[in-house]
Amino acid sequence: MFEFITNNEDRGQVGIGTLIVFIAMVLVAAIAAGVLINTAGFLQSQAEATGQESTDLVSERIDVTSTVGIVEDSGIYGQTVGDNPQNLSQVRVGVTAASGADQIDLNKTTVQVVGPNGQATLTFDDTADGSYGDASGINSGTFAIQNASGGYISSDNAVLNSSNSFTLVFNTNNEPLGDGEDASTGGVLFGESESSSLDIVSPSGATTSVELTAPDLFSKKGAAVRL
Repeated sequence: MFEFITNNEDRGQVGIGTLIVFIAMVLVAAIAAGVLINTAGFLQSQAEATGQESTDLVSERIDVTSTVGIVEDSGIYGQTVGDNPQNLSQVRVGVTAASGADQIDLNKTTVQVVGPNGQATLTFDDTADGSYGDASGINSGTFAIQNASGGYISSDNAVLNSSNSFTLVFNTNNEPLGDGEDASTGGVLFGESESSSLDIVSPSGATTSVELTAPDLFSKKGAAVRL
């Protein structure tokens, strides 16, 4: 009724072979599980990073509240303005943080400008000199920032959040709004009927686009006109 194995050597060989196959299967399964766990962890990290970047592109954005140009007045930029001003002495763009945004470091914010005299990427300059009462102290390739009181701010205070607002100030004598030449010797400023576009890029890469178009006629020196 029952078959007995009396050969001990044959019985041991069968047991060892089965054990070897079993151990190999366990090792393969363990390696496969390790690979799957590592891959899943990597994909999770990538998904979280991508999700955060996508969220920042939407929320860490700079909103534009106003775009204003200041008509040239007598004596600015070393030239005398007649009764019929034809240029803007500065462009002013009011900005706030978008709803839900955290603190935005304007030191790392850039403005890509396409104007009548080409294109350029401008960076924040906290050394702007406002003692002349205009934007002539803003260096080429840069923009300045003013607070709500009209004072130029330093890099330490250039942080935009939900509780404050700033004004980006552009020197219209600098390229690409102007031609970069000294206005007293015939340099060209941003003038009547001219247009320009600004792309304000936050540190997270979120971009806010602004179109500027000057009125066809400036009627009053020193006046603020909507762009």
